[in-house]
Amino acid sequence: MKRSQQPECPKCNHDQSTKSGVLNNRQRWKCKKCGYHFTVQKLGKNIDPYYVVKALQLYIEGVSYREIERILGVSHVSVMNWVKRYRIKSPEKADYRPTYRILSHQELIHYFSNREGLRGTGMMITELGDKFMLIKWERFKGT
Repeated sequence: MKRSQQPECPKCNHDQSTKSGVLNNRQRWKCKKCGYHFTVQKLGKNIDPYYVVKALQLYIEGVSYREIERILGVSHVSVMNWVKRYRIKSPEKADYRPTYRILSHQELIHYFSNREGLRGTGMMITELGDKFMLIKWERFKGT
C-alpha cells in the first residue's frame, strides 16, 4: 500500500509526520521528529496579474466594484482587497460619468466610423481577451 505524501514540518523541515485530527475543517499534522503540531496552508486560487491590473484600471476610471465583477468575472471582494493592498485612491466625484461597452474588433471599427458619437466626450480603449472595452465619459446634462 502506497502512503500518501506527508507535509514538511514548518518548524524543523522534517518530512515525516502523522495525522493528528482535524481543526477548522483542515487536517492537523504532528511532526515525528520534534512533536510540533501544524496544519498545511491552503494554496488558494492564483488570479492572473492581467486581471488585477485591468480591475484597478477600471476602478480608477470610476467603474463600480460590482460592475468590475460582471465585466471581468472576478469577485468584487477581490477587487476591494486589491484596491486596499495597492493603496489606490478612489476617483473624485466629478461632473461626468463613465459608461462602457464591450465590442468585438469589427464593432469597434464600426463605432469609430460614426464621427457623431465621438464629439464632446473622452474615451479609453482597453483590451479584454479577444474583445475591447470602450470607456466613454460624458458630462452630466443639467436639468
